[in-house]
This record gives sequence, structure tokens and C-alpha cells, in this order.
Amino acid sequence: MNALVAIRDVADVVRGVSFDRNEVLDENRDGYLPILRAGNIEGELLLDRDLVWVPQSRVGAEQRMRPGDIAICMSSGSQAVVGKTAPLRRPWDGSVGAFCAIVRPKTEKTVPEYLSFFMQSEGFRAWTRQSSGANIKIKNIRKTELESFALQLPSLDKQRPIVDLLSRAEGIVRLRREAQAKAAEIIPALFLDMFGDPATNPKEWMEAQLGDLVEEFRYGTSQKSGTSGLAALRIPNVIGNRLDPSEMKLVDVMESEANRLRLRTGDLLFVRTNGNPDYVGRSAVFEPEIMSAAGCDGSNCIYASYLIRARLKANSVRPGFLQSFLSSQEGRKRLREQARTSAGQYNINTEGLSSIRVPRPPFDAQVRFEERSRSVLGIVAQQSEALNKAEAAFQTLLACAFSGNLATAAALKEAAVA
Repeated sequence: MNALVAIRDVADVVRGVSFDRNEVLDENRDGYLPILRAGNIEGELLLDRDLVWVPQSRVGAEQRMRPGDIAICMSSGSQAVVGKTAPLRRPWDGSVGAFCAIVRPKTEKTVPEYLSFFMQSEGFRAWTRQSSGANIKIKNIRKTELESFALQLPSLDKQRPIVDLLSRAEGIVRLRREAQAKAAEIIPALFLDMFGDPATNPKEWMEAQLGDLVEEFRYGTSQKSGTSGLAALRIPNVIGNRLDPSEMKLVDVMESEANRLRLRTGDLLFVRTNGNPDYVGRSAVFEPEIMSAAGCDGSNCIYASYLIRARLKANSVRPGFLQSFLSSQEGRKRLREQARTSAGQYNINTEGLSSIRVPRPPFDAQVRFEERSRSVLGIVAQQSEALNKAEAAFQTLLACAFSGNLATAAALKEAAVA
């Protein structure tokens, strides 16, 4: 029979690094160490982008990550983000920020990969969602709560075959994720090829303030979701530079408010607040077809208060071009410059968005860019669908493995490979 143990019995939980904002650099320098944040925990640890650097003196010896360590997000404005985990698979000298923690398995008690897989399972993620609280603005998992979490732990000899099975299945997910990432790089490369790097503007395009290209900025509804009403897009639905219509909510609003907030083809939606500065200002173009394909009425969608809608002036700028610029490294830099922070949350308002400078290449060139991008988006959608299927199969394997049904898990894995 498996032993019931607390996480503190099989791992040490190390708090993330606290630092002053004026100490942070966005590039490496001697005497500084890189810091991971919640946005770096995406199935894998993203060790080569969206990093910040802090003085080494801020990072204690125990806070320096080691291979086998597990990074976990402990605090966020999004319940879906709290509890995300990913293991460190190779030597890397850095740490995690104060909104995260490090779970360091005790190798004499558990195989590190076993604990990492368990913390990716739906059983553990359901606990993190419940523990962090559903009705508070900032979701948190307390260190003592995580340390006290109890799990069924088999012997080391029984952990190893489970790890072997899940590692092979996870390899399929990793390959799908890499294929999706490569497909997603095509449109940014196309943008640079057609228009040049906006940071240096080698083609000397004229620029305009975004406010001069927008007919109207408008904040979304503050009404709470319920069991009836209109499909309402929220922060989790604006991700990966596109709309993600999964996990849609319904919001019942007055007809007058629905008329003000109803989305049209080509509207641009911006995330206006988040605990991660790299998420503030991320955007997506509204496309009714995407919503309709997900079973929503694409002609009758609204959006929530943490989003801002930009309705563009006719023939001023193409939405696909504008979204690609704002997603570029230079576009993100200009958005971050307009973000403000309060109580651990980063925000951008309509005034900040209005002041962002936008390049203006010929309108017909923007149209050609969108036409070429559409064919690429089909490839990206195919890769995303394949990744979603692989991840769903992997979660099923996790559920079987951690319910003790290893034979079923092995059969499912063979079926998935076939």
C-alpha cells in the first residue's frame, strides 16, 4: 500500500527571490542572475526569453535552481496561472521571482520526475485552483499549504516505471510543442521580411500615434458571469496573439450595454491588467469565424472589463498588421513603457495605448501581409490542434498513473503512439 506523505516530507519548498524594481535589468550584466516568472512556466521552463536580471546578492544559495528542481507559480491575478509547474532539466544558474517558489525533491524519498509529473496532474491542479481562492482578486498558494499537501507515494522501485512511461508520453507532447513554436515563428519572420525591424525602421516608414488610427477605445463590462447571457471574452481568451474561445463565460447585460460592447470583425482586444508585465497589452484581432467554430454566436459576443477594445478607423491601418507590430519585440517594448504598476498589478489604460507610435507602411502592403499570414495561420491552427490532442492524452495518462492504474496508462500510451 502506498504511503500518504506531505510534500514537506519528500521535498523542500524554497521561496522565490524578492527584489526592488529599481534593481531589475532586462539584459544580462556581470554580477547579475536571471529570474524566472510565471510567464516562463509553460509546460517547459522558458530559460531563454522574457527574463529579468537581479544582483547576485539578492539570490541566496538555496534559491539558485538545480537540475530536478520544480518551479511553481504561487501568486497571480489568474486562477489558471497559480499552480503551474515545470521542472529544470539541465544546469542553469538562476532563480524564480517572489510570486513563484522552488520545490526541491529529496532524492532519497522520491524520484524527482515522479513528483514533477504528479504536480502536473489534474488532481494537483484542481487543488491549486481551490486553494488559491476563486473570489479574490489576487490568487495565492501559501508556502505552508503547499508543504502540507498530502499525496500517495509508492516506493522508489514503483515510481521508476511510472516515470519511464510518462517520460516517453511527455516526449510526444514536447515534439508537438516544438512544432507549434516553429509554426508560430513564421508570421513574425514574414513581418520583418516585409517591413523591417520596427526598432531601427530601415525602410523609413512614417509613424502615427495609435490614438490617431482608432475610432474608439472602450473598456468591457464589469457584470459577473452566470448561466445565461452573451459569450464574453476575458483575459484567458486573449493568448498566443489570437483568440482562444475555450472556457467561454456567459454574461447577462442590458441591451444598451450589449450594443456598446458587441464586437465586430477587425476589432482589436487588449489585456489591460495583469500581475505579469509581459502579459499587459497583449492583443488579438476579433474574428467571428473563430467564435462560431467554437459553438458561440460570432455576431453576438462582448468582452469583460479587464480588456480594452480598439475599433480602428476605416482604411487607417489593417488589424492583422497592427497586431503583429504590437507583438514584435519593439511593439512589446513600447507597450511596456506605457504600463503602470499598483499593488503588484501592471496596468495600461486607453491614454497609454493612444500614445504608442505605430509604423505606417503602404496600406496595400499591409493587406498583402494579412493575406500571406492567413495561410500560415492555418498551419498554426493545425499544430495547435495536434498539441491539444497530445496534451489531453498525456493528462489521461497522468490520471491513470496516479490512480494506480498503470496497466491502463500503458495501453493508452501505446494507442496514442499508434
